[in-house]
Amino acid sequence: MDQLTIREKVGVNYMLLELSGTMNSNTCVELQQKVFQYIIDSNVVLDMEQVQVIDSTGVGIVIAGHNDGDANDTKLFIMNPSEPARIALGKTGFMDVFHVIHSVTEVADA
Repeated sequence: MDQLTIREKVGVNYMLLELSGTMNSNTCVELQQKVFQYIIDSNVVLDMEQVQVIDSTGVGIVIAGHNDGDANDTKLFIMNPSEPARIALGKTGFMDVFHVIHSVTEVADA
């Protein structure tokens, strides 16, 4: 059965969500709630290094979180996207719009 593990860590000016597993319509309900809750008041970092599969639902959450961040003067960051995540997000044509980082220290610079 598909599973998505989410570990939360609070940073100085961000909420880090470490993701591991599959991002699809069966696993993303909790992630969607967390992203939409935190992006209102804080930057959100999605550590996607351990994402093994991502479908259109997962991609949609990233896009919506990015747009909600713009609307709330916060940002959604994608940290260390795995190859499957990079491919899925790249197919959107918006990779150059997303805030892709390699370390949470880059959040302070953004």
